Amino acid sequence: MTSHIMPTYARQSVTFARGEGAWLWDTDGRRYLDSVAGIAVCNLGHAHPAVHEALCRQSKTLLHTSNLYGVELQSQLADKLIELSGMDNVFFGNSGAEANEAAIKIARKYGHQQGIDNPVVLTMEKSFHGRTMGTLSATGNTKIKQGFAPLLAGFTHVPYNDIPAIEAALAADKNIVAILVEPVQGEGGVNIPAADYLNQIRALCDRHNLLMMLDEIQTGTGRTGRFLAFQHNGILPDVCTMAKALGNGVPIGACLARGKAADVLQAGNHGSTFGGNPLACSAALAVLETLSSSTLITDAQSKGEQICQRFKNALANNPHIVDIRHKGLMIGIELDRPCGELVSKALAQGLLINVTADSTIRLLPPLIIDDAQITTLTETLTALIQEFSRQ
Repeated sequence: MTSHIMPTYARQSVTFARGEGAWLWDTDGRRYLDSVAGIAVCNLGHAHPAVHEALCRQSKTLLHTSNLYGVELQSQLADKLIELSGMDNVFFGNSGAEANEAAIKIARKYGHQQGIDNPVVLTMEKSFHGRTMGTLSATGNTKIKQGFAPLLAGFTHVPYNDIPAIEAALAADKNIVAILVEPVQGEGGVNIPAADYLNQIRALCDRHNLLMMLDEIQTGTGRTGRFLAFQHNGILPDVCTMAKALGNGVPIGACLARGKAADVLQAGNHGSTFGGNPLACSAALAVLETLSSSTLITDAQSKGEQICQRFKNALANNPHIVDIRHKGLMIGIELDRPCGELVSKALAQGLLINVTADSTIRLLPPLIIDDAQITTLTETLTALIQEFSRQ
């Protein structure tokens, strides 16, 4: 790897040359089972035919014109997203951070419209919303904020999965205009809240005239067994952000809004040069059409249960396992000590995994993972965990 790249990543010592389905091959021709999926991006796996064909087809006609003009594929994608989500309209950007920036701007302008001069967005401890200055300020992870002060004002953090803490914050600060929350905290350790947590937040937002804003960057596009995780709860947020798997590797982000949040941003309030260009939209449409015409989303729930149960059975007598949890194909295996070294150990065995929050193995396999690959994943990782626990 060239030394001219800024050293912002602690990369593994491997470079991939190609992929197919749930498999990747490195530059030496060695094969790896991908249980990270580009950090929940490649839900359809690598080199999916529908995405490949859409990109090739679109690249022959038009890549980019900017949002100074109409973009037909953008309109088609917006219509499909609204159909699948139940929201009202969409702003397109290039990433999850951009989608969350749009959400934050909606919240602030909404607050000003309510006569609040210094609007505050309430977010959760251990949350992750991005690395721009705005989304970093919203993020509830102290470690990744170090060295970047002063951060932006206008955010307050409370513990995740703690409704009384939210109620106390609302009572103490009348400038709070929105609650921004992940349905499952991915970077925070695959933290899954109580089943009615989002429903209670929805009720609080209705009671206090706040915007309920859901960060579905990692949970969206089918990962949890529904198209969007909030659909498990039978509710609708005011704002919902998406990215990652929406383009299956092609950068695209979306900020969906509804009701009182839908018309907050007007012409000149926000923009993006590349956001929603024809190439990105063609990829996203192929992803949504593939998901809509298959059982991949519903299968994600049963596959996640299968993987989780296999680990629970195999690791039942391991005293170092704190918890094994999942929401669809978003799986966390929490140990009682830091386990980052398992990433390189798994790599040596031809398996890609991730460790987050120091002690939680995070698995985000593509939705197309099959039974044989599930067996490879669970057996390989179980053996690694057992060996690591004996050290």
